[in-house]
Amino acid sequence: MALDYGRKRIGLALSDPLGISAQPLGFFEMSPKIFLKLEELIIEKQVIEIVVGYPKNLKGEVGTMAKEVDHFVNNFKKHTDIPIVLWDERLTTAQAEAMLIDADVRRNKRKQIRDSIAASLILQSYLAYKTRAI
Repeated sequence: MALDYGRKRIGLALSDPLGISAQPLGFFEMSPKIFLKLEELIIEKQVIEIVVGYPKNLKGEVGTMAKEVDHFVNNFKKHTDIPIVLWDERLTTAQAEAMLIDADVRRNKRKQIRDSIAASLILQSYLAYKTRAI
């Protein structure tokens, strides 16, 4: 499972059981119950690994948003024993937005699915890396 962390919502994506392809899974609005919602999803979907997009800046440095992700992941680890991997996500949200614009998706609809598409791009990149690393 992949997460695209945002201050307002978290984009979600899942891979197929063989870990070949990633599919968007919607998003959760950020709330005090976010970890409970994620725990329920982990159980329901039988997740064995979590990839969280790590938003380094264009120079590859850790900025404000990456520090927020660090804080989120540290709190998340208190709620799950599933391994969590931080994965470089530079420009995935912009890439997701561009894909949706190219597909002629209306602006209000893009906002609803952009984070999930970004999560699927993060996950697909991670799955490709794992395939090459084997």
